Amino acid sequence: MKNKKFWVSLIAGIMAGLMLLTLLLSLLPTKANAASSSEIKSQIEELEEKQQELENKIEALQGQQSDNVTEIRAILEQKNLIDQQVGLLYAQINNLNEQISAYSVLIADKQEELDAAEKRLKDLNEKNKERIRAMEEDGQLSYWQVLFGANSFFDFLDRLSIVEEIAAADHQRLKEMSEAAKQVETARAELLAERDELKKAKDKMDQTQADLEQKNTQAQALLTELIAKGEEYEALMEQLEDEQREAADELANKQVEYDDAKYAEYMATATQPTTQPPSYGGGGGNGGAPVDIDGITWVVPCDYTVVSSPWGWRPHPLSGEWKFHNGVDLWAPGCYGQPIYATRSGVVTYSDWYGSGGQTVMIDHLDGFKSIYMHLSSYAVSEGDFVAAGQIIGYIGTTGGVTGPHLHFEIRYNGETLNPMQFIT
Repeated sequence: MKNKKFWVSLIAGIMAGLMLLTLLLSLLPTKANAASSSEIKSQIEELEEKQQELENKIEALQGQQSDNVTEIRAILEQKNLIDQQVGLLYAQINNLNEQISAYSVLIADKQEELDAAEKRLKDLNEKNKERIRAMEEDGQLSYWQVLFGANSFFDFLDRLSIVEEIAAADHQRLKEMSEAAKQVETARAELLAERDELKKAKDKMDQTQADLEQKNTQAQALLTELIAKGEEYEALMEQLEDEQREAADELANKQVEYDDAKYAEYMATATQPTTQPPSYGGGGGNGGAPVDIDGITWVVPCDYTVVSSPWGWRPHPLSGEWKFHNGVDLWAPGCYGQPIYATRSGVVTYSDWYGSGGQTVMIDHLDGFKSIYMHLSSYAVSEGDFVAAGQIIGYIGTTGGVTGPHLHFEIRYNGETLNPMQFIT
């Protein structure tokens, strides 16, 4: 009976355990739809290629801009030449306007000369008409009739003298009329010539004005082309820079996703570190907890449960080569992304990638001691910062040559490496 109760209790316990295990498994994140680290790595490589392609395009565009600068200078020189031509055309137009004004004055003078010559010719014509009317009133007597009507020889001589005077007067009058007619004709011809020159000057000014408008149009077109080239370059550069920023953000996000995937894969396959903690108490520590050593307060740099690799000689976990380990590796389940604290106050002398140490922070405590923190996932300080003891300086990660997330912690005194555990336990 007791055996029966025992087996019933055992079966019930097993069933309860299975139900609890099923519940716990259902709460764990599933990886059915999650991308593997290798897939994410391929995506990262594609993003890096895209980023490199964008950088090449930007460099090509910058090179093209150098060519554009040469072209723009040529366009500017052409525009400057056109502007000089425009200035000369304006000067020519001003000169033509002065010529037209001078021709207008000259034509006015020629018109006065023509009017005076025509008036004189008209007066002579009137006098000639009066002479002809007088001759008609006398019965149109001829010079011979006057001469043969003389009563004596002396009367004939007198009449001959009168006839000669009349003939001379008529001849002079006709000569004056001829000269007046010639003056009228000359004045008219000169007036027509001046008007023709005036027309030529006006036609030339019209053509010059047309050339000026054409040059102004060319200059405006060149200016528009310059502006368009500048705007086109700026638009293309802005577009490429936006694409580059988007690619960089996407790459950074994908890198975080890759680190998370690597960590998840590591946690899915990792076993508890087999390295035994050292005898000086490497069995765990609370990050940020103060430890007083010889009157100096040191702070435990992170939360850890195991010293997965102690200070001293050891086989390298990746190469297997027997090497001296300058620090200690502090590890705890789920320590990825946990804060790292400055073990003492001091000045950050290094905050960058450090070979196989990955992302590394070094602090000089200004009394011969230096502390070093490696394999960080990210920084919280920069080179030159002054940090206080216990201040967060970064976060535990897997950068550099590692098999999993942990903090590599070193202490050096005047350049000599010391066992860090003597300062934080």
